[in-house]
Amino acid sequence: MTRPASTGRGGVGPLAIVSIAVGGTVLVSAVALASGVVAIARKIVTPARRRRDDVRVEAHDAASGTVTLTSTPDTRLPGRYSFWFDRGRGHARLGEVVRDDGRHVVRRVEGVEGGDLDRARHGRIGGWLFPTPHDAGLVAHEVSVPTEVGAAPAWLVPAAHGTHGPWTIAVHGRGVTRAETIRGVPVFHRHGVTSLLVSYRNDGEAPRSSDGRYALGDTEWRDVESALRYALDHGATSVVLTGWSMGGALVLQAATRSALRGAVRGLVLESPVVDWRTTLAYQGAAMRVPPVVQGLVLRLLGSPLLCRLAGSAEPIDFDRLDLVARSGELEVPVLVLHSDDDGFVPSTASHALAEARPDLVTLEAFDVARHTKLWNLDPERFEAAISGWLERQRLAGPPSTDHRA
Repeated sequence: MTRPASTGRGGVGPLAIVSIAVGGTVLVSAVALASGVVAIARKIVTPARRRRDDVRVEAHDAASGTVTLTSTPDTRLPGRYSFWFDRGRGHARLGEVVRDDGRHVVRRVEGVEGGDLDRARHGRIGGWLFPTPHDAGLVAHEVSVPTEVGAAPAWLVPAAHGTHGPWTIAVHGRGVTRAETIRGVPVFHRHGVTSLLVSYRNDGEAPRSSDGRYALGDTEWRDVESALRYALDHGATSVVLTGWSMGGALVLQAATRSALRGAVRGLVLESPVVDWRTTLAYQGAAMRVPPVVQGLVLRLLGSPLLCRLAGSAEPIDFDRLDLVARSGELEVPVLVLHSDDDGFVPSTASHALAEARPDLVTLEAFDVARHTKLWNLDPERFEAAISGWLERQRLAGPPSTDHRA
């Protein structure tokens, strides 16, 4: 029998050394994996207080009223857009594309509401266009909606005949504010519908929740319910809930979970999150996050104990947030507007929802409008889709003769 190699007094053999090395590698890998899972989970539920300026400003020609930007899928889009610069302190309204050589895009500048575009070096494209309802030619009042976390600011845009009648409650998406929803107000206003543009917990305008984390609609829907109560107390006879992006998840939850859902007569969803698993898997694949890691992230966020590692006070019920699987719970007509090239929230779940409930769901699918920029690309088509749907569902009030909207 061959004797094992001597290790010396108190030493360890080569096999032991290999075992320890391998074990150490496994341990390090496990720690790295766990750290990565927690980091991704935290990013999903932590509100971003500052958005990245990912577009370079090459030149601003005030004489010709144009700005030259690096060419990206968003800067190349036809239509009208916001351009935020100077870390969000400056804002310009951009119009048509004048020239695109593949590397740079030259666009018209319709106006500058704040900041010095001449000094801007970087910025970001947004779909808002209007920072306030006044900028869109709307008469609006600042109001407060009482919620369980405190008073949440909102804009109230009364119908021409007053606030007694049909209302819409507009709910913005992740990482933005109620200003996102202003684009959708004029078509409702023309149809005699009062609009309430709301904020909700952790969006930077409304009060924070105790943990300061997003629940992706699983708790925020209660702020939409508070807005429903406000509307009913101030003259609403019926309500259409309008949700943009993550706001779509909020209104879907309110429409299926709220004790006041009987007042809801319909939903309008723009680039909505209908199923978070589908959305997060899409975003994870875009960032090359392995499927096994994606699965662990969802398990962490859904665990009553482990969710605390992400800073969340409560677990997120991803089954409850899957409105494709729970489409049978929908009881009112739904209009979905979504672009198949969204790039952030895939339209697959919207198509699946329309297929699951063809009796209630109408899908208006765009081709090249990207995420929450459908109005910006084609306002006539956007408003015609909503206008026709309101008329078919008999959800409009007396038509407005106020042409400011």
